[in-house]
Amino acid sequence: MPNQADPATRQPRVLIWNEHIHERTNDQVASLYPSGIHGAIAALLAADPRLDVNTATLADPDCGLAADRLEKTDVLIWWGHAAHGDVSEVAITRAVQRVWEGMGLIVLHSAHFSKLFKALMGAPCSLAWREAGERERLWITDPYHPITAGLPPCFELEHEEMYSEPFAIPEPHQTVMLSWFQGGEVFRSGVTYRRGAGKIFYFRPGHETYPTFYNEHVGQVLRNAVWWADNPQPPATDITQAPNRPDAPESLEIRGPRLHKDGDKGFA
Repeated sequence: MPNQADPATRQPRVLIWNEHIHERTNDQVASLYPSGIHGAIAALLAADPRLDVNTATLADPDCGLAADRLEKTDVLIWWGHAAHGDVSEVAITRAVQRVWEGMGLIVLHSAHFSKLFKALMGAPCSLAWREAGERERLWITDPYHPITAGLPPCFELEHEEMYSEPFAIPEPHQTVMLSWFQGGEVFRSGVTYRRGAGKIFYFRPGHETYPTFYNEHVGQVLRNAVWWADNPQPPATDITQAPNRPDAPESLEIRGPRLHKDGDKGFA
């Protein structure tokens, strides 16, 4: 088995999660993505044989997000639109916890409104939109970022759904792409965050009625983002816990009243 901490032999374990609703209920989407949107994304990632790619859908047990499945996931890719509310709170809590522990997360298109992204952003994540099949031009704002490696200064998608500012998200750690649409609007289309030990990338394109997930540049972005979000050495301890540390690195004597007994966790 490869040494998972060695970049030369590492095979990041990627789980592509897709609610898989539109492909089963809309003939246009079904004809465009006969293997599902998750299948098309998996094909894009297959261009890099170093990636260990699996897929999951909302119809799977535990919404496709069982604890053992997430434990074996280094990077989670999330596409959702029609069924955000159908993902169980238990599954979302598991996924949020795994991000804090070091699992990478790539959020695509309408998943900006998913429970998972909202929980990690602590914000409405709302925006303005228009579905007119217009041209989207994505401009690279940080050509030195690992996610934009190998991309031209800009690339176009001939048909996409429009998203426009204001985008109600926290200030990103980095904005690596901006979109311009044929109708004149602009949007922060590639933004990054850190939550605990986990890296998060939101990537705007990916409306279900357009062939976005067959585009070579979109594939390059997703493959780059997987490697960027992968964390080969997550923290040894659970950073979501609040352990009591009665023994200090230097000797000291207790001063003032004590509110907790030894072994207590957190604060009353």
